Amino acid sequence: MKKAAAAAVVLTGAVLMAGIAVKSGNFGELVIADVRTEDETEQSNEDKAARIDTSVSILPGSRIAVVSKCVSGEFWDMVHQGMEAAVKDINTAYGFKSDDQIKMTFEGPADELNVEEQVNTLDAVISENPAVLCLSASDMNSCLAQLETAAENDIPVIVFDSNVSEDQLIADFYGTDNDRVGEIAGEKMAEALEQQGDILIFAAQGKTQSNQKRVDGFKNAIAEYSEINILEEIYADEVEDMNAAMQEALEKHPDADGVYCTNADMSDLYLSLEQTDEQLPVMIGVDATTKQQAAVKDGREYGIVSQDPYEMGYQTILAAAQMTAPERPEQSEETELLEPAWIDSSNIEDPEYSNYIYRK
Repeated sequence: MKKAAAAAVVLTGAVLMAGIAVKSGNFGELVIADVRTEDETEQSNEDKAARIDTSVSILPGSRIAVVSKCVSGEFWDMVHQGMEAAVKDINTAYGFKSDDQIKMTFEGPADELNVEEQVNTLDAVISENPAVLCLSASDMNSCLAQLETAAENDIPVIVFDSNVSEDQLIADFYGTDNDRVGEIAGEKMAEALEQQGDILIFAAQGKTQSNQKRVDGFKNAIAEYSEINILEEIYADEVEDMNAAMQEALEKHPDADGVYCTNADMSDLYLSLEQTDEQLPVMIGVDATTKQQAAVKDGREYGIVSQDPYEMGYQTILAAAQMTAPERPEQSEETELLEPAWIDSSNIEDPEYSNYIYRK
């Protein structure tokens, strides 16, 4: 039975705070993640610069090359902002000036689905021999040849947001716990539907590790409820037109009770569809974009599982700078991931959750 979208209850125990997302060796304490309001951001970054471990002799004048899965959209804008802030703080902490300053380039396609453009960008960037390469992989298998080339040329690789299939080709991974993203979405969907109903999944690239984990986590969570069923899973890189595919699925399943969208693009695209039914499916999205924030406030979206992209970008560049040291830290077997947060009408205005609310 279909339920109207309604205000959700905040995740039990409140948000788990973003920590240091590390798959690394003995870096020392680079920085402690904290929660920022917009007014506190400048002071927060000054504090971070003061706490960067300057005992590690990173190489002055190093260039860090970032090849992102995408360079447009609120999520990627905040990743970029976090990276720029980290570069600034590193130079401040180490007293680097002029040619000694750490520099960063940020490149990638305008569309996450454009895997070929990302691979071509990687080829060009690696040929320029940066000190460190930072990568968010659109396809976990598409860039393995490029990573092998980087290894042959002694270019360490830090992966952020979405990992690659061959861990031995990278030094570290910095990202969100995407299994947990899916689990939270599934738990909240079960709550909203009172543990029964039919669901559509509108997913980003099927070949992206972060997206796979979000789908798997969601399915594992709702598997606990025998009366919740998945009608269809539709992936953006498996259809010609995702907008049309969404519309077709909704017309095919007019009594769908819930919709789960696995990233910012899918969530915003779904919210852009023309829907006249007053009894809309319960929607849960990922990444608290401005469009989703408005939808939560007006009741069209039950809630959002959101990430802290600024912190992800910040920590990625701190790790990259450390990799320029003559004695690089060894890779660890363990991985710590940034925790996602549940955002709904009860906490969307709460400054405690400001890290997870995206801004243009």
